[in-house]
Amino acid sequence: MENYEYTSPQKKIFLVENDSNVVVNFLKKFGQDLHVQVLGSADEALELLKTSYAPDAVIISKYLGGLKFLEQVRDNAWTKTLPVIITSVELNQGLIKEVVAKKGDDIFTNKFDRGDLLVRLDYFVRRRHYVAMQQTKSNVLDVKIPWWKRTFDVLSTGTAILLLSPLLILVAILIKLDSKGPIVYKSKRVGAGYKIFDLYKFRTMRTDADQLIKNMGDLNMYSKEKPSENANDGLCDTCRNKGVKCEQSMYLDGKSICEKQYLQEKNSKVAFMKFQNDPRITRLGKFLRNTSIDELPQLFNIFTGDISLVGNRPLPLYEAEKLTTDDYIYRFAGPGGLTGLWQVTKRGKGKTDMTEEERIQLDIEYAKNFSFKMDLMIILKTFPALLQSENV
Repeated sequence: MENYEYTSPQKKIFLVENDSNVVVNFLKKFGQDLHVQVLGSADEALELLKTSYAPDAVIISKYLGGLKFLEQVRDNAWTKTLPVIITSVELNQGLIKEVVAKKGDDIFTNKFDRGDLLVRLDYFVRRRHYVAMQQTKSNVLDVKIPWWKRTFDVLSTGTAILLLSPLLILVAILIKLDSKGPIVYKSKRVGAGYKIFDLYKFRTMRTDADQLIKNMGDLNMYSKEKPSENANDGLCDTCRNKGVKCEQSMYLDGKSICEKQYLQEKNSKVAFMKFQNDPRITRLGKFLRNTSIDELPQLFNIFTGDISLVGNRPLPLYEAEKLTTDDYIYRFAGPGGLTGLWQVTKRGKGKTDMTEEERIQLDIEYAKNFSFKMDLMIILKTFPALLQSENV
């Protein structure tokens, strides 16, 4: 069969189909959204997978050996995570079970008259990318700390700990008198190379702060948009307007929701969390934060090598897991640090208009270009930034 190729800067799809009517209808319906390469047989697709860059998904007809193709793809280490969608003239429970048993990703009629193919493809691409990143993070982001940086960290923080020990003891006593709870707060953070460690801080919040944050999404300074009033009904805007139950539903936390609605809500969530006039902060905690005294225990993190004096701020797990794309993950290719480029760029000027994207790009800039000269510049600019004007 003659090869058709529809070029578009969108997701690349192999469509294995020998019915010209099906091909034409598919291109009419999805040609504007997908880069479609039409192939005439499963063997042709397998051969192309060996000699070219893998597509984002393969859509293959059951009648062209789709199930056998699926088995061969899953047995190959290079293609076992490749999304494969089986098509058939009609669907039945027996066929669906067979596709699931062979680890197929989905099954559609060849008319694609039910379900949202584009939404499913978007989900498959994101899922595959996430799995790949989990497998390669440690290799891709093998961060080496230069000797000059490590030497400076040990000498400077070792001296600072000795000189500041009276202040550290005094603050510890005041925290114990101010509120119930531990003196030092430990939180899991993701630093250089996506390595997880315990970050130390003087406790400035109530002991139930982690539970309170679940209900504070609307107060987040980095929020992109407020949730829809109808978001809790589990329907996307399209299904809600039609007044019908979603055909492409999924189950989450025991509830049935529209997969399109789930993806929309997930994409609208931001990675960073920061609040003005945070109600979780204790009376003493406000002072400790405004003077940055609460971060002094991180000198021990620097001394032991968890982070550096200057670098990208290590992130909580729930923030770091949102930054796994090819572009954003490289903010973890630089050393983690107590202070960094984004803090002195705007935070020290008392501004509150830094967007999430700006912060990420400054982190990436530091990871790519950090040097002794840049570190020294950041350290000198950090002191004016310590007394910040924003209550965060």
